[in-house]
Amino acid sequence: MPKLPLDEWIEVIVSFLDDHLSGLFSVVSGFIKGIVGGFSYLLHLSPALVLIVLAVALAYYLGKWGFALFAFLGLLLIYNLGYWDHTMDTLALVLTAALLSILSGIPLGIWCAQNKRVRSTLTPVLDFMQTMPAFVYLIPAVTFFGLGVVPGVIASVIFAVPPTIRLTELGIRQVAPELVEAAHAFGSSPSQVLVKLQLPMAMPSIMAGINQTIMLALSMVVISSMIGAQGIGADVYRAVTQVKTGQGFEAGLAIVVLAILLDRMTQYLMKRKKRPQREKQA
Repeated sequence: MPKLPLDEWIEVIVSFLDDHLSGLFSVVSGFIKGIVGGFSYLLHLSPALVLIVLAVALAYYLGKWGFALFAFLGLLLIYNLGYWDHTMDTLALVLTAALLSILSGIPLGIWCAQNKRVRSTLTPVLDFMQTMPAFVYLIPAVTFFGLGVVPGVIASVIFAVPPTIRLTELGIRQVAPELVEAAHAFGSSPSQVLVKLQLPMAMPSIMAGINQTIMLALSMVVISSMIGAQGIGADVYRAVTQVKTGQGFEAGLAIVVLAILLDRMTQYLMKRKKRPQREKQA
């Protein structure tokens, strides 16, 4: 049986897109660079100790003393090891990828929840996005956007957006049909039902999707460093290529601290979202 020339078909498609949509890719590249640059500017604007104090205050507000103590010790350790600036660069990349994933994922999740055809069409696409090895996303990203921070963000968004779409759609569909019917019976429009009933009740599920998206975006940090994305991932990649175990452990520890902080903050935020709903029900 002759082999299907699938690789040649893909190459033709990529070449066609690169030839005819180069202007669009330039606009997207400039837009993403602007967002990353904005986050990076804000994170580097204040001294490290000021940001540590603000992070500790936020950790205390969300999770009390235990989490605040961990935030203080973890961020102080990153500062002491000399990885603060690179960690802020990484955080700018993660925030950009998470922001783009949320802005695109939540509307798509809402659309899937309200339209069965869209859901049946998008589900296999999401399966493909979640099961395809992350390294594969780097190839078209580099082809369209070159080396640097932009292809890293694009690959991170593709890899990280499915949980937000899936859990947004799941949370909205799990809202009791009786409540939706009652809202319509009282004269609420579909948009009012969505904004005032379905989205608030689906918020815990949506926040869980956002949490997973942030973690997946952070997991792409080291992979993105292979195509020129700056940040703590570049230190890990450099340590791997030069077989510097100690340096790799230090940089990896900085990523672990950042991952735990982002994970716990979103989890505590989810819990705070649930409390007002319970109080209303009571």
